[in-house]
Parts: sequence; C-alpha cells; structure tokens
Amino acid sequence: MSARERLAARQAELLAALLADGPAPAGFDAEALRVEADALLAKRRRVVALIDPEVAESCGEDFAPLFAEYARGNPRRDGSRAREDAAAFAAWVEARRPKRRWWQGRRRG
Repeated sequence: MSARERLAARQAELLAALLADGPAPAGFDAEALRVEADALLAKRRRVVALIDPEVAESCGEDFAPLFAEYARGNPRRDGSRAREDAAAFAAWVEARRPKRRWWQGRRRG
C-alpha cells in the first residue's frame, strides 16, 4: 500500500469516527473525537432545522434523537448539499411514520 493509500485510509477512519459513529482511529483521543463529533452533529442538525423547520417541528422533542439516528446511517457524502441532506432526512422521517388508513380519518357521527 502506497503512502497516499495509507493516508486515504486513515482519513476515511477519521471521517467515520467523526461523522458515522465509528471507532476512534489509533493515535486519536477518543473523548476529543466524541466531543467534535457531537459538535458536528449539532451543526448539521441546526442547518437541517433551518432549511426545513416544518419537519423539525413535526418531530417535536424527538427531532434530536431522530436526527442522530438518521445521521449515523446517512453520513454526508462528498459534494452533497445541505438542502439534499434536509430533503433526505424529511423522506427518512416520513418513511418511519405510521401510515394513516383512509378509514382512520373518518369520524363517527
């Protein structure tokens, strides 16, 4: 493995630790990485809430834990835009909500 390939692999490990809840790579302070990962997650969550406040409001108190779950499984891709991330989160949330059946919306009179 060339030096460039080793560096790329180490960078991928660091990004996984920061963005995808991966383990701390050798030589890094796990606690410091956790603090930074939490800060990056909070920033990403704030940006999504600013772009799509309706989905954040619809999640209520569950917004932060839902977003954390989403973010662990859906790290931002290189070159992706914040609006794409917000739209993907909204679709992710919608896919997990129970679907209302046509008869559930009818009132008994």
